[in-house]
This record gives sequence, C-alpha cells and structure tokens, in this order.
Amino acid sequence: MVSRRLAVSDTELEVLKVLWEQGPGTVREVGAVLRRQGRSWAYNTVLTLLQRLEAKGYVAADKSGLAHVFRPAVSRDELLREHLRELTDQLCEGTPAPLVLALVEGHRFTSEEIAQLRELLDRLEGKSRKK
Repeated sequence: MVSRRLAVSDTELEVLKVLWEQGPGTVREVGAVLRRQGRSWAYNTVLTLLQRLEAKGYVAADKSGLAHVFRPAVSRDELLREHLRELTDQLCEGTPAPLVLALVEGHRFTSEEIAQLRELLDRLEGKSRKK
C-alpha cells in the first residue's frame, strides 16, 4: 500500500506556490513575495508554514548557511497527480476514465491543447496494442 502524505492546507499551498514559481528562497524572500501578493503574514507565520511543509515532505531546506533556504520537494505535477489519484479512489473506485471525461467535457481547449491530448491518446493507444 502506498503511504500518503498529510494534506496541504490552503495557506501552506500558497507558500508552496511561491517556491514553485520563484524557486528556492529564505523565509524573508518567500514572505516578501507573499506580501506583494497581498498577504501580510509575519516572519514567524511564514517560517511555521515552511516548517509544516517540510515536516509533511513537500519542502526541503538547506540548513548549511545562516539563513535556511527552502525549496519544493515535490513538483506541482506530482502534487496534482497525488490529488487526482486520491479523488479517483474516492469517487470513481480507482477507475480514472470518469474523472478524465468529467474534466474534459464542457471545457474549451486551444488547438495546441487538443494536439497534446491527441498525442497522449495516440501514445496510450500504442501502448495498449503492444500488450
């Protein structure tokens, strides 16, 4: 059985998004980005959120210097896949097709996105033929 990480809260996700978008940073650097985004969290709040993310395995810290530098330990895609797997298990008895169809139906895609979807389907179809 795959062990699951503890869930990320909405506020922790805001901090994680900063690391994904800006790259590794100190508590002060992450806090500065959050302030520019309209958050007025104190240094200790940002530190606590980063420490929680580290304890949950979503963030890693380089503690070799005076100021600790935090970086994401998981990519946005990895976290998305984790959440989609959980949602598939909860709502679709582990079968992803209903979830994929629900995501795709009613959405307007660009021609580039449609090309990517076709490419993915062609690859998947090729793999199933080889089996």
